[in-house]
Amino acid sequence: MAQSPVEKMSSSSNPNITLLHEGQSFDPHSFLGLHDNGKLIRLWRPGEEEVHLEIKGSRIKAERLSPEGLFEVRLDQLIEPTDYQIYHPSGLLAHDPYMLWPIAGEIDIFLFNKGVHYEIYDVLGAHLSSRQGVKGTQFCVWAPNAKSVSLVGDFNNWSGRVNPMRARDSSGMWELFVPGIAAGEKYKYEIRTKGGHLRLKSDPYGNSFEMRPKNAAIVADVNQYEWSDREWMDRRRKSDLSCPMNIYELHLGSWRCYGKEFPTYREMAPDLADYCIEMGFTHVEVMPLLEHPLDESWGYQVTGFFAPTSRYGSPEDFQFFVDTLHQKGIGVILDWVPAHFPTDDFSLNRFDGTALFEHEDPRQGIHPHWYTAIFNYGRPEVTNFLIASALFWFDKMHIDGLRVDAVASMLYLDYGRKEGEWIPNRHGGNLNLEAIEFIKHLNSVVHQRFPGVLMIAEESSSFTGVSHTDGLGFDIKWNMGWMNDTLRYFSKDPIYRRYHQNDLTFSLFYSFSENFLSALSHDEVVHLKRSLLGKMPGSDWQKFANLRLLYGYMMCHPGKKLLFMGGEIAQWSEWDCKAEIDWYLLQYPFHAGMQNLVKEFNHFYLKHPELWERDFDWGGYEWIDFADADHSVISYLRKGFKSTLAVVHNFTPETIPGYFIKLSRLKAVKEIFNSDHAKYGGSNQLNIDIPVQAQEPLHSGFTITLSPLATMIFEVEFI
Repeated sequence: MAQSPVEKMSSSSNPNITLLHEGQSFDPHSFLGLHDNGKLIRLWRPGEEEVHLEIKGSRIKAERLSPEGLFEVRLDQLIEPTDYQIYHPSGLLAHDPYMLWPIAGEIDIFLFNKGVHYEIYDVLGAHLSSRQGVKGTQFCVWAPNAKSVSLVGDFNNWSGRVNPMRARDSSGMWELFVPGIAAGEKYKYEIRTKGGHLRLKSDPYGNSFEMRPKNAAIVADVNQYEWSDREWMDRRRKSDLSCPMNIYELHLGSWRCYGKEFPTYREMAPDLADYCIEMGFTHVEVMPLLEHPLDESWGYQVTGFFAPTSRYGSPEDFQFFVDTLHQKGIGVILDWVPAHFPTDDFSLNRFDGTALFEHEDPRQGIHPHWYTAIFNYGRPEVTNFLIASALFWFDKMHIDGLRVDAVASMLYLDYGRKEGEWIPNRHGGNLNLEAIEFIKHLNSVVHQRFPGVLMIAEESSSFTGVSHTDGLGFDIKWNMGWMNDTLRYFSKDPIYRRYHQNDLTFSLFYSFSENFLSALSHDEVVHLKRSLLGKMPGSDWQKFANLRLLYGYMMCHPGKKLLFMGGEIAQWSEWDCKAEIDWYLLQYPFHAGMQNLVKEFNHFYLKHPELWERDFDWGGYEWIDFADADHSVISYLRKGFKSTLAVVHNFTPETIPGYFIKLSRLKAVKEIFNSDHAKYGGSNQLNIDIPVQAQEPLHSGFTITLSPLATMIFEVEFI
């Protein structure tokens, strides 16, 4: 195959060479690759003295046209883009990255710029693909204010001059299809700002990353896993909030360590599923597993919004984790953080040299509590990024719910700020109108596309309508008020509790204003707040009894339930993300008794729809007596659609015989649960063969012995 004579070129005579040499090319495909109707091949190989090609089986030496690295082959016959390959210095053959134009569609670009491309994670990022029979990876990144973008990795010795990407007009997207790039290749983007500065950035849409402290993205195929959870997924589509929900919250790296710094998704999955089944939990809620650089952030400062952290394995390993729990009937909820992101230079912060994902003004763009960057919810591409992240976890990872962190910080422009440190909205108020619209949009799209999944708000303010369809649209809101009031009450010495009865009863004034979840979470057992057991007053016996009572009080209160790991074994120490739960404590009777109490109470809860069927309406709850502050006792009914339970809590360590519970039209009563049972470590002051006192239907009731620091539950029948 003959070559025609070529003319020597230099950077001074050709502006394309200048741009390539200086790493500023924005349209390399218009100059490199196959041109002149299939008779001209231009190659850009900086640093190489010779380049050879194989063209239709013949080895051809390319002509070096410039010292900067431009090579050319002119042919005497037309060829197709796939008819030639390039010899690398290693001797391997590969197709030319510039032989084919990238293929991000115009509709993809249009929808993304409008903020409504909900599967944009299938376009942006790195995706294994095949073009005209040639296998490789399609790379695409959004950097609208960049002067140029290059793909760098081991495959080009991390040189930003080798693989410049093509800009798609004014859309802000840069793209490149690289033949031969397979799963496992590390890569980043080298971005040249308009000011001429170079920034080496990880892929915002990357699906896998190196183990920290390294941070390159890794090409991964999140579509290859073969799921076996169809039965679970079909059942999930038909589920609603009338089902029981008892969540076990955990930090994956410190639940069980298996003798290593980071256990794997695959080794934890079967053990965690079996433990949840044994203990009677319906779901696990995992603290953020999105990729993050700092262990001590627990995952709440995210740098990879589309990637499970590599600490515990690959994306496929994480899919196995979810699949395994689903097959055992356990739902998986994931903490998700759309409120802010860390300012690490390799990640989203000033991604293309400008405030791209965040606000320029620090009064809007920097969070004063955490010194993190706040997303710009007024920019369509940014809200598209976040909504797509949420949908990615439902779509590719089969997650059953997202617990959205720090919602209050999103809702208020003055959150954590003093006067003069924030910018009012267009009406002069403190509500972040763009964030509110984003949240509504997010919840609407999630529920439309994935019926049966849960959107849960961790929201600590009095914002109205968080879990209303005509409000923010979440399914459930964490009941932070209940948690604060309850823990404050339990920290009091029982002798003083009579003066704080309102802490127990106040939550019932608002318990049905939202779809609430009662949570005893990780936030309550860190930063010198002490463990749950450590918060309890009194002797060791009283501490354990108080903790059993606290758990019983939560399980009988209206709303769904959540308990952080370690609480079920009455851990003395605060949670430490670097250490395993103190499982060794189970050799001691009080701790084993506490675990047994949690296990049996959980299974009791699952078997009694009175405790969950009508969680979100007054018809499921009725006071018997909330005013007995002198004895620090409250009593109430929990009602299902077919049956009723009477619940009595004694918040003092006194055993009180002959305590009368007034209950109209009572026919029969039977104690069916008592947290003071000896098998839980209690004093075994139980109520057996309780007679009904019914002189008149409206003045009936029953007399019991109030067990000390205990929850007592009675099955009741009415006339």
